[in-house]
Amino acid sequence: MDTLEDLAQRVRGCTDCPLHTSRTNAVPGEGPADAEILFIGEGPGFHEDRQGRPFVGPAGNFLEELLQSIGMTRDQVYIANMVKCRPPDNRDPAPNEIAACGKFLDRQIELIDPLLIITLGRFSMSRFLPGQSISRARGRLRSVGGRQVFPIMHPAAGLRRQEMRASIEEDFAKVPGLLDVLRMQAEPATPGSIREEPAHYATETPPPSLWDMLPTAPDAAGANTPPVEHPVEPQHPTPDEPSSDEPSSDEPSSDEPPAGQQRLF
Repeated sequence: MDTLEDLAQRVRGCTDCPLHTSRTNAVPGEGPADAEILFIGEGPGFHEDRQGRPFVGPAGNFLEELLQSIGMTRDQVYIANMVKCRPPDNRDPAPNEIAACGKFLDRQIELIDPLLIITLGRFSMSRFLPGQSISRARGRLRSVGGRQVFPIMHPAAGLRRQEMRASIEEDFAKVPGLLDVLRMQAEPATPGSIREEPAHYATETPPPSLWDMLPTAPDAAGANTPPVEHPVEPQHPTPDEPSSDEPSSDEPSSDEPPAGQQRLF
């Protein structure tokens, strides 16, 4: 699996878990090999299974709107999922199915080497922050295993509840500022450069004052406050909360044929 196309061919022919028996098409993922942002969702839904592409139904349309709101298009980002085949009836992917697809996602991360990984929903967030609650972890940058991870609620959840849509839009608005900071951190030092940075920005672990470099918003009293907590990798995970706000795939089940459907998301 030396290239993303090699990996995609392996995914399309994979029989490592039971999901291959019910799929129409595997959904490897898509986007440029040098994308700065890697989005990771949960798994293909009805439309994705039919087309072999990620996020092409209503949740995908919302994702494209969110990208446009920050001056980007889906052609600039890579979009993947935890599992590459649609779970029947949009059920949650089983642990053995997630494990079987893990090698493909690991290799995608290695090949793309993104500046920023944005997880969409609790399943992809749990890959990096096991045991955490999406409602508590969302909107905060974390350093996990040398990767910068930014959890956001799944776009399909925003199609169901307006308050979740507002939270998703709020978190997306932080992405340009995050990219600016991460680009600066990744920029190699140039001999004779006049730019000086604090010594801790040269360390491997992102500094605790990362958010201090982003614009702050006035609070009700008029004082400037950081938009989120300092990015730190959690030391004591807390049990996840019930997932009534989480979809089980890229698409809400209202887009499925009416027969045999069990879930809204």
